[in-house]
Amino acid sequence: MTPKHPIDSLTILTDLVLPSETNPLNNLFGGELLARMDRAASIAARRHSRRIVVTASVNHVAFNRSIPLGSVVTIEAKVSRAFSTSMEIFLDVWIEDRESGTRTKANEAIYTFVAVNETGNPVEVPQLVPQTEEEISRFDAALRRKQLSLVLAGKMNPHEATELKALFI
Repeated sequence: MTPKHPIDSLTILTDLVLPSETNPLNNLFGGELLARMDRAASIAARRHSRRIVVTASVNHVAFNRSIPLGSVVTIEAKVSRAFSTSMEIFLDVWIEDRESGTRTKANEAIYTFVAVNETGNPVEVPQLVPQTEEEISRFDAALRRKQLSLVLAGKMNPHEATELKALFI
């Protein structure tokens, strides 16, 4: 399988926050944002693997800023690391000032998707070759996040989590 670059999976979704998508404070519902991020991440994972993909986990979500009614919201998703059958997708959420057009990072998230065949069995995905400093940083951190997740789930012995141990040694 030919390795791919994060830019090959780049997915950008831009949409407007409508009244039916807001809470009593006129801010975008968190669940609505999660659904939008899931769609963007699934497209990025599909672009990387060219297979059917399913959400395996939502590893991290940071709701750092509320997103007001009428905001233009842009979600940028890219595969940050590919493992044998799974892919970590890093998402950045931006809001655009209505008057100046200035973009501000509002939120971020990390999702994991698994590529599957037509019967739902996991299939291999291409490796990922990061290019930019940010992509390399996210790529390296992805292995630590995966090891932490496996240790917490009881699927990896903490002594085998070499990337995690390296943080403390």
